[in-house]
Amino acid sequence: MAQGKILATNKKARHDFFIEEVYEAGIVLTGTEIKSMRMGRVNLKDSYARVVNNEMMVFNMHISPYEQGNRYNVDPVRPRKLLLHKQEIRKLLGATTLKGLTLVPLNVYLNSRGMAKMEIAVARGKKDYDKRDTIAKKDADRRIAQQMKGARHED
Repeated sequence: MAQGKILATNKKARHDFFIEEVYEAGIVLTGTEIKSMRMGRVNLKDSYARVVNNEMMVFNMHISPYEQGNRYNVDPVRPRKLLLHKQEIRKLLGATTLKGLTLVPLNVYLNSRGMAKMEIAVARGKKDYDKRDTIAKKDADRRIAQQMKGARHED
């Protein structure tokens, strides 16, 4: 779904959660934040999204201060507003409160017009045994691919 230059990816999201639905949202940023993001100085580790006062917010997303930003720099981990349609926000609010799902940022990217966008997933947390099953399946798929690759070279 992400089209454009990917700035940051939340690698732990797909490891720790089952992804059910993905939404694209704009991010409200200051000038120094977008400059820092364009340099790739953004981190999504431990970040999450939540509906607060009928507005979607992302928490713990770290954008490093811009070097030439001096007094215009803001707190690197401040909550940032996400731009979604009202009916999407209502749907996500219902999913998180009634079904016990979580909103997890998957990645941040610049679209073709240079606007910062974020992919947010409605996700269900994995248990430890689910994580082990996923790792075992990936390992088995990797072994099969290596065997197939080896078989092709023998012909």
